[in-house]
Amino acid sequence: MIQIADKRVERSKAAVLTETYRQLTQSGIGGFSIDEVSRTSGVSKTTIYRHWPSRSALLIDACSKLGSAPPPPDTGTLRADLHALVTTLAEQLQSAAWATVYPSIVDAAERDPEIAALQAGLHKAFMAPFHAVIERARERGEVRLSKPATDVIALVVGPLFYRRWFSKETIDDRFTEATVDAVIKDMLS
Repeated sequence: MIQIADKRVERSKAAVLTETYRQLTQSGIGGFSIDEVSRTSGVSKTTIYRHWPSRSALLIDACSKLGSAPPPPDTGTLRADLHALVTTLAEQLQSAAWATVYPSIVDAAERDPEIAALQAGLHKAFMAPFHAVIERARERGEVRLSKPATDVIALVVGPLFYRRWFSKETIDDRFTEATVDAVIKDMLS
């Protein structure tokens, strides 16, 4: 009997998380509604609140499934490592579902401490490969940084985020190459 209940609970939780994620990718956090999740998933609101005590708790659980950062490449040079990471990020920004959800997470993080903690964790995880390749280049003696790695990462990802969410310009190979070249030049000067 317990196994049947456990399977039913797991199916209900999966249906709620799937519907929550669908709403997030279509409408962002502002368009997310527990009433709509309940209606569409077929799971009662009381059951939803039994597993997630608040709207934020459900959002955090759903957003924790947004995806993971790629492993840090190890090509032997900082330039090639950064190029690999930037190329992957550029592809994700143009096609991955998280790229449509992330701006609303950043917005909600301004007002909700729980969402702010989620956003900080997502950011840290997404930027971890960049930290790893920069630190590896430093250990190899390839670069001596006069600034924190976070400043270098901002120089790398900032232009991509700007194009994706603000200017809506294409993030093509020419742009990613120019971005990496500018960062490497800045690091070596």
